[in-house]
Amino acid sequence: MRKGNPLPALLRAFFQEWLAEQRSASIHTIRSYRDTWRLLLRFVAERKGCGVARLTLVDISAEEVRAFLHYTEHGRKTTIGTRNCRLAAIRSFFSFVADKDPEYIAQCSAVLAVPLKREPTAAPCYLEPEEVEAILAQPDRSTLEGMRDHVLLSFLYNSGARIQEALDLCSEAIRFETPNFVRLYGKGRKERICPLWPETVALLRKLLERQPRAPDARIFVNRYGEPLGASGVRFKLSAYVEQAAKSTLTLQSKHVTPHSFRHATAVHLVAAGVDITVIRSWLGHVSLDTTNHYAQANLETKRKALEQVGAPTASNAPPSWKRDASLMEWLDTL
Repeated sequence: MRKGNPLPALLRAFFQEWLAEQRSASIHTIRSYRDTWRLLLRFVAERKGCGVARLTLVDISAEEVRAFLHYTEHGRKTTIGTRNCRLAAIRSFFSFVADKDPEYIAQCSAVLAVPLKREPTAAPCYLEPEEVEAILAQPDRSTLEGMRDHVLLSFLYNSGARIQEALDLCSEAIRFETPNFVRLYGKGRKERICPLWPETVALLRKLLERQPRAPDARIFVNRYGEPLGASGVRFKLSAYVEQAAKSTLTLQSKHVTPHSFRHATAVHLVAAGVDITVIRSWLGHVSLDTTNHYAQANLETKRKALEQVGAPTASNAPPSWKRDASLMEWLDTL
């Protein structure tokens, strides 16, 4: 590393001091940002024909960032959402640098001016109560795996938790006595409390009786005792939905994900007449506008129901990724 190159020190300070300590970023956010920087550094080094260890902060220009984002979206065939997540990680670092070292303010401003890309917003998948019931009936609860999946999906529907919030759940976060509730930690490690049905608590208690876990250990684990991953849950859920769709035909046209249970929770709370500000707190939304989407969705459902009973009237080659020592190895440890 050349003398006077601030990039390694700034990256370390960004990850260790700013993200982890000052911003209290979750381990998932830190790993996502780390992966972005590993890809970006390799990409820029390949374009410049040097090793990662020889890159300087000036090398990570707005032009290189735009090229990297184009490659991310088109070369790696990722979604616009993933492209924007990569940009968010890069922007966050350069915001930190602008505050830390004003000497690079012009470069930081140029990078921060790289825009996010708007993507078409698909309508969320809303599940009707009978569809939720049909999916929950699919896991074979006589097996430990089926019991676990049934409890996890039931918990998602009851709490409206994001999938990672549910997978991070430990028994010490649950109040098993009346009144039942759970402490969830959402984006930015923000804590919120969600009430639980006695039936959900009973399911969680039975799972823990069958597969005991330490109070601070994650409840939802695989056969080897390791925490479940979100991708594995999505895979299992798709199989359950496919089975349920054989008897509940409306599921055949729906793309159901773990987040669909969160949507269902919100819409069903609105339908039950729960105040929108309470639902906002329940789901951990920062903006009330986000929660209002569910109220609008519920009105749209009612409108469609009314219509049904109404009167009758239709490239470049990608770089070859090479491992580089020092800074890349340190990023691997995060």
